[in-house]
Amino acid sequence: MKGLIAATEDAFRLHFGTNADHIFLSPGRVNIIGEHLDYNDGFVLPAAIDKYICFAVRKNSESSVCRIFATDFNELFSFEINNKVNGQWPTWVGYILGVINEIRQLGKNLRGLDVVFKGNIPMGAGISSSAALECGFATVLNTLFNLQLPKKDIALLSQRAENNFVGVNCGIMDQFASVFGQKDKVIMLNCDSLEYQYYDAKLTDHSFILLDSCVKHSHLSSGYNERRTEVETGKTIIRTKFPEMRSFRDCTPEMLEATKNELGEIPYKRCLYVIEEMARVVKAANALKNGDLKLLGELLVQTHFGLSQQYEVSCPELDFLVDQALQLDGVMGARMMGGGFGGCSINLIENNKEQSIVEEMKLRYHNEYGIALKVYKVKISHGTKEYKKDEDQI
Repeated sequence: MKGLIAATEDAFRLHFGTNADHIFLSPGRVNIIGEHLDYNDGFVLPAAIDKYICFAVRKNSESSVCRIFATDFNELFSFEINNKVNGQWPTWVGYILGVINEIRQLGKNLRGLDVVFKGNIPMGAGISSSAALECGFATVLNTLFNLQLPKKDIALLSQRAENNFVGVNCGIMDQFASVFGQKDKVIMLNCDSLEYQYYDAKLTDHSFILLDSCVKHSHLSSGYNERRTEVETGKTIIRTKFPEMRSFRDCTPEMLEATKNELGEIPYKRCLYVIEEMARVVKAANALKNGDLKLLGELLVQTHFGLSQQYEVSCPELDFLVDQALQLDGVMGARMMGGGFGGCSINLIENNKEQSIVEEMKLRYHNEYGIALKVYKVKISHGTKEYKKDEDQI
């Protein structure tokens, strides 16, 4: 991590001829359990991880010129921070402009600054590099210009930036985890009310390992929309018999079974997954708190079955990764992670068997699909914050 900070500081000196005044770190995230519950008014269990975007920043002498260099893309973009930006810009700039647009709508004044950012969050792996960029830049502006925005507002305006400016209809989980993350803690977040609670998650002898399938099937956007429609249809049908049900959090297994015939096979399976997954989130939070990693592993496996067989958002590559991992000694649990149809599996693995497991999984995956498996070891870490060299934060 210190290497990332040093490289970002060096890039700032190279491009702007002076030292940065501030360093910020903004993390990616994993969701331990609770997939596809954010838009179903459910609970999720995310955590910030030790993969970051690092920002080196300094106010400049020009009144409103913002100059940003993206080291990983080798691209520099300059604009007037208080004027509407027209024309074309690189993809990453949209997240920056979206944040500025949301802050301006709050009536806040911004001035010129120079920024260099660099990250070690694998892009396209489903661990939210976009949320890290949004929340990190919003925190930069909040700090440098004393905007006095609380953390919750930072998360919400970053979500709005992605919804309204970038055009991605994401939920709040990614931004919330990036801002509110704490070291060795998971967040049980109510995606409806935004109430949240921290649970201890010290994994002394175990680690979360992400296995990146390196595939992304075209079903993601269409399948996502279909699932939303199917569960909304199911919720409407259940409500006709049980009008007291405001959301799936109010729905019991007995209610679901009482409306099984009216629901039909597909909506029934989708709703069954949602109800069972909500219960698993609570169990998983308590399992982490109590250090019961055997139970946590079992819950991860149950979630994968639910996502693959009930919600049907997995794919052959992810099913293969999970099935093969569970055959190996030292793997406590595994499941697909994220929206589905590709991306990563998340695996809870004993530390002393990690290397042999990873090497075996690389071999098996390449033999089956001819694809080089990418592997990311992640630790639960702190949320977006300014880095102070005299503090032990890494």
